[in-house]
Amino acid sequence: MKINIRITTGAKKEMQGENLTIWSFFFLEGFSRYPKLEIVLFAFSLVMYLITLLGNSTLILVTVLDSRLQTPMYLFLGNLSFMDICYTSASIPTLLVNLLSSQKTIVFSGCAVQMYLSLAMGSTECVLLAVMAYDRYVAICNSLRYPVIMNRQVCVQMAAVSWVTGCLTALLETTCALQIPLCGNLIDHFTCEILAVLKLACAHSLLMDVIMLVVSVLLLPIPMLLICISYFFILSTILRISSAEGRNKAFSTCGAHLTVVILYYGAALSMYLKPSSSSSQEVDKIISLLYGVLTPMLNPIIYSLRNKEVKDAMKKLLYRTHENL
Repeated sequence: MKINIRITTGAKKEMQGENLTIWSFFFLEGFSRYPKLEIVLFAFSLVMYLITLLGNSTLILVTVLDSRLQTPMYLFLGNLSFMDICYTSASIPTLLVNLLSSQKTIVFSGCAVQMYLSLAMGSTECVLLAVMAYDRYVAICNSLRYPVIMNRQVCVQMAAVSWVTGCLTALLETTCALQIPLCGNLIDHFTCEILAVLKLACAHSLLMDVIMLVVSVLLLPIPMLLICISYFFILSTILRISSAEGRNKAFSTCGAHLTVVILYYGAALSMYLKPSSSSSQEVDKIISLLYGVLTPMLNPIIYSLRNKEVKDAMKKLLYRTHENL
């Protein structure tokens, strides 16, 4: 059977002979229902995005340039900062443009790339945070063997596993989502978030539901369980330390990571592991905005404020820059 393709309105392509509609672009509803709020959201998002770029770029720079920070923890931290830059850059620039535009559109390919990058960076960060918890476990509970267990080769392999896991699961989800026939091209979101896109599906897809459930369980509860187990042993070890100074030092090395974990997983769980009818789409948008802008912005701030080595490295970098000027 021959399949004829014709463009009907410039917005979609219909395949005759198959019940399938392929949209060439999408409208992003965003916050267009609140036009007076859009300029405020634009200013908020722009400031947060610039701080995110500056903070995470600076953190990557100091971990590369300062020899004292050539350790496993800062290798993982550099990866985390790079993910945050990619994650925010996948959606925030489009959001900023659409907040000032009356035509809030995105082409199909752009939507696919945006969906993939958001899923890939978010999934990779879930695994990496569990890896960082294991790193803290070895550093505190097995400190004498730490250099042997967490050697550079092992750290690179663990970081690579995080990236591969996140990118492959995102590729699977994105590929399956884009093959589902959609009965509209108005996405009730400010980005091509996969759950918002799937709400446009013409029919229920059991396969997609299973894939989303399996990936969500693999990348949310399981890493969280590993993090909880790591911190159980960490806390047990810290409580056995006799000196108050030793306990404070051990707590300080874990405090920043634990704060980031609570912020990240709290937002992620509220988005992906809740009943679909438990909140309105507007609430989901606000959570997504905080999840996509606020958390990546806070990560470098949290690690900088709670880490003397990072603060000293930043001061050294600023001093060098001032001297060169």
